[in-house]
Amino acid sequence: MWPLVAALLLASACCGSAQLLFNKTKSVEFTFCNETVVIPCFVTNVEAENINEMYVKWKFKGKDIYTFDGVVNKSGNHPDFKSARIEVSELLKGDASLKMAKSEAVLGNYTCEVTELSREGETIIELKYRVVPWFSPKENILIVIFPIFAILLFWGQFGIKTLKYKSSHMDEKTIAVLVAGLAITVIIIVGAILFVPGEYSVKNSTGLGLIVTSTGLLILLHYYVFKTTLGITSSIIAILVIQLLTYVLAVVGLSLCISACIPMHGPLLISGLVIFALVQLLGLVYMKFVASNQKTIQPPRKAVEEPLNAFKESKGMMNDE
Repeated sequence: MWPLVAALLLASACCGSAQLLFNKTKSVEFTFCNETVVIPCFVTNVEAENINEMYVKWKFKGKDIYTFDGVVNKSGNHPDFKSARIEVSELLKGDASLKMAKSEAVLGNYTCEVTELSREGETIIELKYRVVPWFSPKENILIVIFPIFAILLFWGQFGIKTLKYKSSHMDEKTIAVLVAGLAITVIIIVGAILFVPGEYSVKNSTGLGLIVTSTGLLILLHYYVFKTTLGITSSIIAILVIQLLTYVLAVVGLSLCISACIPMHGPLLISGLVIFALVQLLGLVYMKFVASNQKTIQPPRKAVEEPLNAFKESKGMMNDE
């Protein structure tokens, strides 16, 4: 009996533990932002010095999905897991982690089996999916609320123009602005509906793009309302320039957010939209302040002079006759 014990002790001393040991991981998660899913499998007591001493097998629900045979230095994949692979160069370091495309990752328990000559072992890892919101709930609210606030302020400006700027008829430009305002309102509402809370998706990014793009069109309508009511003054130019700069800020934030699954530059986008709406509010207050000092906002000087000159010319023609 003693010779047998001595032989076992000698084998253990020469070859290490008869069982491969693993760094246990119960579960691993992946999100929509992961292009590649990695399921960890780390052996802590690998002693092999050559890759031909290693054999790795990954299983899912009892079926082999990936194998690597070091003797022939060849791997094999199941048809449903064509992208599955391991980093063979890391195998002698104990890393047999499985990598695969997100599209092929199936939720459930995966078994990693590693064989090193006469030693072997296995570990089971559960693959889970975690939903990560594109923006936080607070950011979602701010992104939707301030463009809607800006369009409401525009309608307030348009209302002042309609009530205070007396005209015998509504010209084509005013009708065009009215239609454009209605179209922008609809686009912002549609964008807000598409931009629902949730993880990054084409629908969410499309909704965000509609919101920001349509909000920028308000600058042109804002310019027209000012031009046809108060005329273009230095104060109005300053308001429009500030609004344009803040919109550029929002567009930069939009491009950075859409290009990234996790929007690190969300505050930049929100800042642009918030300041844009506040400048829109400043324009409304400015119009209201000027309108309160006049019973009726007079049309721009050019709009008055043209009909007056036409009247004088017609009167002169009548006198000549």
